[in-house]
Amino acid sequence: MKLGEFEINEPLPELKDPHLLAVLRPWIDVGRVGSLSLNRLERHLRARELGRLHRPGLFYDFTRYRPRSYFNKGRREFSIPNTIIRYAVREEGPDLLLAHLLEPHLYGEDYAEAMLELLSRLGVKRYSMVGAMYDMVPHTRPLLVSGSGTDPSSEASSGEAAMAAEHRQARVRLSNYEGPSTITYLIPQEAARQGIATRTFVVHLPQYFQVDEDLMGTARLMEVLCPQYGLPDRLIEPERGREQYDSIEGMVSDEGESVASLLQQLEEHYDRERQAEEPPPPPLSADIEEFLRDVGEGFDRPG
Repeated sequence: MKLGEFEINEPLPELKDPHLLAVLRPWIDVGRVGSLSLNRLERHLRARELGRLHRPGLFYDFTRYRPRSYFNKGRREFSIPNTIIRYAVREEGPDLLLAHLLEPHLYGEDYAEAMLELLSRLGVKRYSMVGAMYDMVPHTRPLLVSGSGTDPSSEASSGEAAMAAEHRQARVRLSNYEGPSTITYLIPQEAARQGIATRTFVVHLPQYFQVDEDLMGTARLMEVLCPQYGLPDRLIEPERGREQYDSIEGMVSDEGESVASLLQQLEEHYDRERQAEEPPPPPLSADIEEFLRDVGEGFDRPG
């Protein structure tokens, strides 16, 4: 069936308070962190394809996103770059939609409207953009995740408190990014106005270590997503990420003092920022303050 710009497979599934997780290529999918995370979820949840754009050439320049030919059981086939959406029905918690978005080259506003029409038709309750970007951070420290969001269905104070608690649990810091962006950010902006909650989770990867598949970044994003949706910890797979990042140590030593000096500066900057973000210790109770004062006076008296 046709739904706006999308061709949807029938029958249309009945989804329970669905949340949509989206990764946007290539804008915030460096190291394929977002794509790998969604693929991992899709395999675990046995997700099925819901649909894809009916005519992707309306939005994409195929000299930039190249179609591919390949052999399938000895037969040549042809695939066209597209936005693809899959779904997973779960016994507990919200059902999930998993969207692999390609950033449009043309008619970006129409693309956003097509996505918003889909969200409305499927009754989506939360739209989350997930992925990764490069940053000047050291590989020797826990990877940072920045995030933001809205919760229009809740009262302002309770919604902000719930989101702050969610960020604390997942060790996500509030994003303060300003600069070039993507037209697809119209989707969460307009979704919030329509009463749909929104979230953004972006892992910050070390700029000096760029690989096709960043497994540590993927593990860090899965650390955020698994608790939110009651998914097993085994999906995080931190060991593979640690093995990959351990290989950087040899690269740093081989590159000499300049790289080692840069790494030290990044570590110092990272530590200063984390220390500044730590909340001050809670004030002592009056009884404890009085006890410490009495102890101090005792030491001050001459023996």
